[in-house]
Amino acid sequence: MNADSRALVMFVLIGIVAGWLASIVVGGGGLLRYLITGVVGAFVGGYLLNAVGVNLGIKNPLASQIVTATIGAIVVVILARLIA
Repeated sequence: MNADSRALVMFVLIGIVAGWLASIVVGGGGLLRYLITGVVGAFVGGYLLNAVGVNLGIKNPLASQIVTATIGAIVVVILARLIA
């Protein structure tokens, strides 16, 4: 498995974990929903935290990515519910 494949697998796993954590906070379920909200949330969370200049202060890069993606996934789910 090359580096690109590993990065993709880690991105998907982080997305699933973030989506699952977001579902605990705002509800929802299903592996596909976890994946979609987590992956979209990773982009949204990264953008939002960077835009407002927030540094989570988490030393572990994996944990920081999961928390960032979870924050983004929560925002995505809340916005989707407000729009729908």
